[in-house]
Amino acid sequence: MYRVLITGDIHPNGLKKLEQERDIEIQFSPDLPYEDVLRIIQPFHCILSRSETRVNKEMIEAAPELKVIARAGVGVGNIDVEYATERGILVINTPGKNTNSAAELTMGLLLSAFRKIVPAHQSMQSLNWDRHRFNGGELMNKCLGIIGLGNVGHRVARYAKAFDMKVQAFDPYLADEVFERHGVQKVDWITLLNTSDVITFHVPLNDETRGMISEMEIERMKPGVILLNTARGGVIHETSLLNALHSGHVAAAGIDTWEVEPPRDNPFSQLPQVVMSPHIGASTSEAQIRIAESIATQVPRALRGEVVDFPVNMPSVKVLPTSPVRHYTTLVEKMGMFSSQFLDFQPNQLEIKYRGSLAKWDTSLLRLCFLKGFLQAAHDHASYVNADQLAESVGLHVAEDTDPGFTDYESAFKCCFKLKGKQFTIGGVVFSGPHPRITLINDFVCELEASGTMLVTTNSDKPGMIGVIGVCLGKHQININQFELGRNVRGGEAMAVISVDQDISKDILDELISNDGIISVRKIVL
Repeated sequence: MYRVLITGDIHPNGLKKLEQERDIEIQFSPDLPYEDVLRIIQPFHCILSRSETRVNKEMIEAAPELKVIARAGVGVGNIDVEYATERGILVINTPGKNTNSAAELTMGLLLSAFRKIVPAHQSMQSLNWDRHRFNGGELMNKCLGIIGLGNVGHRVARYAKAFDMKVQAFDPYLADEVFERHGVQKVDWITLLNTSDVITFHVPLNDETRGMISEMEIERMKPGVILLNTARGGVIHETSLLNALHSGHVAAAGIDTWEVEPPRDNPFSQLPQVVMSPHIGASTSEAQIRIAESIATQVPRALRGEVVDFPVNMPSVKVLPTSPVRHYTTLVEKMGMFSSQFLDFQPNQLEIKYRGSLAKWDTSLLRLCFLKGFLQAAHDHASYVNADQLAESVGLHVAEDTDPGFTDYESAFKCCFKLKGKQFTIGGVVFSGPHPRITLINDFVCELEASGTMLVTTNSDKPGMIGVIGVCLGKHQININQFELGRNVRGGEAMAVISVDQDISKDILDELISNDGIISVRKIVL
């Protein structure tokens, strides 16, 4: 049973969906104070939060069972993603679910700022009637500069064009084709600052974007520019913005996100040209339903080790229903486990080859599965999340290749470990059914089910060796489930892979290796 602690107030649709999962047990404690979360988190496998709960190093260390940190929203600034990755904990979120809501709020702030709707409303509340005082401007033919043409940014662009605005954007991480698709002019950073009548921000908060707009950038902007921030507090340096509003260089601002939330002291509240909201970009019923249902779908998948839609700290992998990749995940992880128990050297190279139809798909998940299986015996926190990182830390260089012309089977997966002349190879195939099988161990061809306890022996290829192994196991009441035998060349070495129904003690292993002709004996548990 997986235990999930929910500290964010998610929509009832999400709670109902989680409650229907038979292997999920939830504790719904929205807005629980940090110290209380710290006190009770120890037995939970997942914490599902919104922005209010800090999931920092202290919190993660207090939760030894933690496998998943789920964010019901987009931003993960409240989560120590780097330390979670180090501990092998998967972080997931729900990007794109509040896209429409955030874009609509952006336009609402823009219209309010241009038409002075808020001060006009406040004047009417005081029973005043001064039509000339609230003379505003039109959006038509104004130039909107968008910083970040992602999910929200390109939707804002669409809305702005409906108002006959000219739209330009700066986003160095997007191809020209994306700008063309959305009908947005691509400009450089300086051009956007110099020529935009309105500048709106739709970027995450990170080391690159923190304080990206300060006094120097504002000085480059057109006098009378309007700034909008529905992205993240901290993108705009608030003191610089405040000074520019006082001087009139910035004519107005719409602010939904703040450097400190809630603001302890808010000098912007004294400025009638500023339209403010308390971080409500995602605060629509429709967005909250989408967010809750998305996170409630992903959490069970993440806890069960399945593919999730929005992983924050691992490669975003897509496994389509028709892809052979999904059938290979379990087999490949077991092959990694087999390798770690079989190897008698510490490899520094791993070559992975995707063969046949498997080569045509996104196979990044298979790399993670194999590495997780290989590394987890020596690293308690090995997971799909930190598998690449752990491999690098132990000096294992991973190279991947494809062999689409492979025809022995429809698809196959093969790995080769190397170290200064030493080499170990393992291969596997998922036959229709699906029936996953290990089919290659070094030069020996087999067809082995990757589960349970097994003996792997190498011996001189001479008569009587099968009997030696069988007699030893029979003497100790070890029942054989499957016996696979192969040899490299006649009179050379033979390998036996023997699946058994009972555990095999070290004494039995020692007895086997003591027989003349037995070269090596290894116990493998999958």
